[in-house]
Amino acid sequence: MASHIERRKFLAALGGAAAAWPLAARAQQLAMPVIGFLSNASPETFADRLRGFRQGLKETGFAEGENVAIVYRWAENQIERLPELAAELVRRQITVIAAPQAASALAVKALTTTIPTVFIAPEDPVKLGLVASLARPGGNLTGFNLFSGELSAKRLELLRAMVPGAARFAVLVNPTNPALETTVRDVEAAARAMGLQIQVFNASTSGEINAAFASFARERPDAVFVQLDVFLNSRRAQLVNLASRHALPAIYANRDVVEMGGLLSYGTDIADSFRQVGVYTGRILKGAKPAELPVLQSSKYELVINHQTARMLDLTVPPSLLAVADEVIE
Repeated sequence: MASHIERRKFLAALGGAAAAWPLAARAQQLAMPVIGFLSNASPETFADRLRGFRQGLKETGFAEGENVAIVYRWAENQIERLPELAAELVRRQITVIAAPQAASALAVKALTTTIPTVFIAPEDPVKLGLVASLARPGGNLTGFNLFSGELSAKRLELLRAMVPGAARFAVLVNPTNPALETTVRDVEAAARAMGLQIQVFNASTSGEINAAFASFARERPDAVFVQLDVFLNSRRAQLVNLASRHALPAIYANRDVVEMGGLLSYGTDIADSFRQVGVYTGRILKGAKPAELPVLQSSKYELVINHQTARMLDLTVPPSLLAVADEVIE
């Protein structure tokens, strides 16, 4: 009899525990911190960058779907949508926001002074109004400075080395990019110092890129300098095809354009920048305050050359460039 009662008690206890399991699992899900990821771009152009971001999270002990959730919002290159998408994230119980461009970070900054936010800025984030200082950001934002503007002179120098005798350069920029003024100013200063002529062309849509290259076909610049820009990078297949069709040497900021057939690129290792954003996001999830996390400075740059494209353009890659290239694609 006693054993029968004990058995009933045991089964009742077991049933109670089983009933509690889903509740415990739900509670655990509710307790999982949530990262908001806000980008100007579209997800299909961001696979490598997201891998870098998740790697950084992993280095700080976080894995998407296991102990952290990520809510993604993509503006699909429609920059005017950023305020509305940022507002959606701010309304939710987001623990920290990753805003990997200046425009997305500025959209968040306009809406919240409390939700920690980690950015990637193409130029000095103090000048852009994102932080009070690099060493002590002071507010709810911190992140990574790509120093893109300051690399403009170097890019121009590398392009001239690749195309000896070139004197006239077309500069393709996105007029909606927050770093536009700095980029144009730095390229103009570098061109003056090198005795080069430049002409700036704006493109913030696919049609405007086509129109710019139609102008190049008429005016025949010696080479094209393409600004570091999320939209322009998302149109890399179009840029590479047009540069190839018009036989125009061009330099880009991101290696993925050269992997697709662009001539050469020089810039920050962008996947590593996203890894750093992942690390900072993880550190904030563990209690670090953005106000006290210094803005990281880009220190890893890479020169990538597509030898096959150079041959198609009848260009001989100078030994000086081959010697310093981080990768030569054959």
